[in-house]
Amino acid sequence: MRPTPDETTALRDETPPPGLMASNGNDDVQTVTSLLSIAKSTRAFIALLLAEIGLHPGQDQLLDRLTPGTPISVSVLASELSVRPSTVSKMLDRLIDRGLVIRTANKSDQRRTMVEITPKGETIRSEVREIWRRLETELVSALDQEQRRSLTFKLSQIDEILAQKLRRLR
Repeated sequence: MRPTPDETTALRDETPPPGLMASNGNDDVQTVTSLLSIAKSTRAFIALLLAEIGLHPGQDQLLDRLTPGTPISVSVLASELSVRPSTVSKMLDRLIDRGLVIRTANKSDQRRTMVEITPKGETIRSEVREIWRRLETELVSALDQEQRRSLTFKLSQIDEILAQKLRRLR
């Protein structure tokens, strides 16, 4: 016998999907196991969608950080992306080869490398944002507006906690 819509909602609200269940009944690590599962699934899904527009994971986030007409240093990009400058440099090499960004020396300090998005890069960034919007819609379609706000707030808190801890460790 099929559950009624009320029963289905109740089940959905109380029972996390199998991938988000705490491993081996260890409730003391449920948040971490859930975040790991979500991160893995999200990255895999995003990777498939980005491949359709010729990008690799991480390049979408780098392009999103760039503002047309406003060069940004590699070190600032690395900090914003929570990666090493060498990682950003490797990502930039691929994006430069595709004509999506340009790299220049800082006008006041020739030792600093600056990055700027190209018009072609702006087009790809718009496609990235559309991919993110589609995924966002799919992920939160079952939530009402208050649940969405609450989820966003809680995830932002977790993100800030993790970012602070990472900054201290680097």
